[in-house]
Amino acid sequence: MTQKTALLLSGGVDSAVALYQLIAAGRQPDCYYIRIAPREDADNTLSCSAEEDIEIAQSLCRRYGVAFDVIDCHREYWERVTHYTIEKVRAGYTPNPDVMCNRLIKFGAFNEKCGHAYDLIATGHYARTEEEGNLKWLCTSPDPVKDQTDFLAQLYDWQLSKAIFPIGHMMKEEVRRIAEREHLINAHRKDSQGICFLGKIDYNDYIRRYLGENPGLVIDIETGKKVGTHRGLWFHTIGQRHGLGFGGGPWFAVKKNIKKNILFVSHGYNPQSAYTQTFRIGDLNMLTVPVTELLSDQSPPQQRITFKIRHTSDYLPATMLDNGDDTYTIQADAPVHGVAPGQFCVIYDACHHRCYGSAEIMAK
Repeated sequence: MTQKTALLLSGGVDSAVALYQLIAAGRQPDCYYIRIAPREDADNTLSCSAEEDIEIAQSLCRRYGVAFDVIDCHREYWERVTHYTIEKVRAGYTPNPDVMCNRLIKFGAFNEKCGHAYDLIATGHYARTEEEGNLKWLCTSPDPVKDQTDFLAQLYDWQLSKAIFPIGHMMKEEVRRIAEREHLINAHRKDSQGICFLGKIDYNDYIRRYLGENPGLVIDIETGKKVGTHRGLWFHTIGQRHGLGFGGGPWFAVKKNIKKNILFVSHGYNPQSAYTQTFRIGDLNMLTVPVTELLSDQSPPQQRITFKIRHTSDYLPATMLDNGDDTYTIQADAPVHGVAPGQFCVIYDACHHRCYGSAEIMAK
């Protein structure tokens, strides 16, 4: 019996080709657009973008004769994801709203509203799954640039059990070729950039809406001299180089003093103060097996892994050690640039094929 499938359509080319792939495989998915932008935004920037996405999604569903509906999750997004983002930023951390959107909205609020009626929930993510006995693993895409397992590594195990990724085995170029060959309406539409719902809104403007500005000093960490002033620590991330706006650069943001509201910067292209080789992680989310099955019986328990701390094609080799207090230490083989509290450290096996899960980087 064919499993009942829901497909989350975004209006972009990836989910459009995901629909084509499901149809070609003999499935008839019910398609949904998840509205996470409020309709009443003041300048209509978000609403207009959503309406364009919905029109494209509707057109695709009419073409393939499948059901389509819009599920409004904007209140859940703003209560769950925006609250998470603002509280982390206020505390001086570097959050990732898109990671939490997948857990709390696309596979969370959607499931609460109607996804529970489906055996499978399909998306246009670049990721794969593999089943081994009764275990289901999240695995990387063959396209290292587009791989999105890092955005999915906070899913709960039950969410992963329902997830399928119809284009996860493809390279981006192949997805574009299929879209062009099948004359899909959005074949040449540009990929979205940045946070999933912001559209043309700048991230700093988004933060400014909720936290305003809080000016403070910018200090050269090597000399202790004042370089300038910042408008709020939440507008800067550790490792940031571009957009600091200070003369005599280049400058890197390397440290924050939250209590004193000071941003420390370092001069030069590769300041050693911008690199870290050992850091702690906490609130580890394991996708498939408990962490105890991953770690060896050495003292302390440990495991060779690869990891990411940002969305790049690089997988960094390291050893992961159990601290014995529900936290873990990552000992990278080489110094890593821009490690910041609040970022997610995404953990993979040594050959970066299977994604084990992710955890939040802790403050020193």
